[in-house]
Formats: sequence, structure tokens, C-alpha cells
Amino acid sequence: MARVIAERDDVIPLLAEVFRTYGFEGASLARISEGTRLGKGSIYHFFPGGKEEMAEAVLDHVDQWFRQHVFDPLNERENAVEGIKAMFDDVARYFLSGRRVCLVGVFALGNERDRFATIVRDYFVAWIDALAAALVRSGRKPKEARVLAEEVVGGIQGALVLARALDQTEVFTDALKRFQKRLLSA
Repeated sequence: MARVIAERDDVIPLLAEVFRTYGFEGASLARISEGTRLGKGSIYHFFPGGKEEMAEAVLDHVDQWFRQHVFDPLNERENAVEGIKAMFDDVARYFLSGRRVCLVGVFALGNERDRFATIVRDYFVAWIDALAAALVRSGRKPKEARVLAEEVVGGIQGALVLARALDQTEVFTDALKRFQKRLLSA
């Protein structure tokens, strides 16, 4: 039986899981239909631009979540240390403590990388910039803050891959604890 979805925004999280599971190239219309439980007509009604429009909507959804829960708090919290702590909590929650792969990372590594290069780059730059700014506000020198931010964001991504490859979520959660300790020890 077809699923009743009232709005385009209701479809985006379902599409995200299809892309997260199969990547852009592997997300066939049949898999998208199965994952969203929508027929081809309904899918194209919501996304007349096809799979590329779906991917852009999904990446935008991820970006909005990270802006609201990670980037903006890092940039705007008066207490930078609290913003950094919240980042680790929200990242752990978003990635289901290492059970969920990074969708932006999937797009960064797949054949679709060039197609979505600007979106992918902007996501990682925003994260690194926000974390570096919070580190500067917490007392780090700008160059040191930038290097640490790049190491931590890269380390989070690597820990996600390693946790998935080893099927050990504690690899991710332990890495988050180590990164947090490193950033907050001055």
C-alpha cells in the first residue's frame, strides 16, 4: 500500500536514508520508491528535477540541521566551552553514536563528488570555521584553533568510517571523548 505523505519535507529524511545506504549512484528509482514508499509519480511531483534535486534537498536538510545544532551554537554561544561540549553531544546524537554514516561524507567520496563539490566543501568549511572560532573564544590562538578544528572534524569523519568498518560503535564514541578532552584541556 502506498504511503501517504503530505509534504515534500516529509520525504527528505527517507531519501537521506536511501542515499546514506546506497550512495548517489546506487540510489535507483526503485530503491528510492521502496525507501520512501512512494510511486514514481509522487516522487517526481515532489522532485521534478529528479535524483539530483533529491540529493540537493537531502544535503540542504543535513546542512540546516548542522547549522542549527552545531555551527550556530559554536559561533553564537556566549560560553564557547559550552558550545564545544554541545557540539560533541549533538554530533553523537546525529550520528547515532557511530551507527549512522555521514551523508555528506558519502557524497564527498563517491563518484558524485564533483557534482556536489560546492555543497560538500561548504559544509565542512562551515564546521571547521565554527569550531575554530569557538576555540579562539575559549583561549586558543587562531592558527592553533584552525589546526585543531581541522583535525577534530577530520577525526570525527574517520572515526565514523572506522566504527562502521569494524562494526564497533565505541570506536566513534571513544574518539569523541578523546577529541573533547583534547579541545577542552588548555
